[in-house]
Amino acid sequence: MFQPRAPYRGAPSRNGSNVTAPSAPRRPGADALARLGHPLPAVDPAAASPHAFPDGGTWRTEIPSVEGPEALAVVLKESARLDVPVHRISQGSGVWMLTDVEITEMVDSCAARDIELCLFTGPRGTWDIGASTRTDSGGAGLRARGHDALAGCVEDAVRATGLGVKCLLVADEGVLWTLHRLRAAGVLPADTTFKLSALTGPVNPASYEVYERLGADSLNVPSDLSPAHLTEIRRVSRAPMDMYVEAPDDLGGYIRMYEVAELIRRGAPLYVKFGLSKATGIYPYGAHVRDHALATARERVRRGRLALDLLARHGADGGMSPLGSRLPGELRRFAVPEGD
Repeated sequence: MFQPRAPYRGAPSRNGSNVTAPSAPRRPGADALARLGHPLPAVDPAAASPHAFPDGGTWRTEIPSVEGPEALAVVLKESARLDVPVHRISQGSGVWMLTDVEITEMVDSCAARDIELCLFTGPRGTWDIGASTRTDSGGAGLRARGHDALAGCVEDAVRATGLGVKCLLVADEGVLWTLHRLRAAGVLPADTTFKLSALTGPVNPASYEVYERLGADSLNVPSDLSPAHLTEIRRVSRAPMDMYVEAPDDLGGYIRMYEVAELIRRGAPLYVKFGLSKATGIYPYGAHVRDHALATARERVRRGRLALDLLARHGADGGMSPLGSRLPGELRRFAVPEGD
């Protein structure tokens, strides 16, 4: 049985807010290995990210693959039971796989807990009629094929934001740029945020910067990037980063819990995502996979508890953004054409 935990710690953050970061966290196994003549390599202070969220925090949490109101209720109940703080809940099947009633219920449930809800936009190549995505090369992947698919993503965005959704998941750079222009034009609310999908995440600093300038407010990066790669990205962009500390099998199945503190140090501001390996995919979700979806939703929260306990044991659990925080701060954008 899990026991109640003390609130997360704090000390003045790097930007002077009341959010506080850990000082000199203990590194896993350091003392025991040093006794055997295996001291850990020194930490390079210059590798730390100089950036933070506008609230001063360096990390937030996300529970992904929450596919409807029933799964959301499971996540909210389990996060309360295990004392897992949640900043964002995301869904992968898409806005078009939910009714208005279901979306409204999810919006209201998240609002009651001050959690950001993020829903995926529209048609994508892997579910389209094109055969190229089923070849060994993967073809164009998740991109929206043709005008109609682009229009479907826009329709999803307009419908979801009209029902109160404030964050949209995007898997295509053209869709991202289009939605950003619609946001700038006032068609979408100005405080709508766009999150780049893990299946199209950038793997180098230049591509990361391009997605930021196209309108991304947080960007999933592949879970196999090294700490050095995160430092390279942070030299050119402060846009929030999303990263699975346990990745689903279709994203590699990596489990990097012992690296969480270093990933935060290098990648801040960072959304720590609690995925689940060795679990059958559930997209697009329906009642035919209900039991599996609810069980995996519950286990993702437990994985979050494991990662947070590990951070606490190493004295690295400070610096979390206040619950309810969602905006990314000022980011750099390409100029939107006049007349949009």
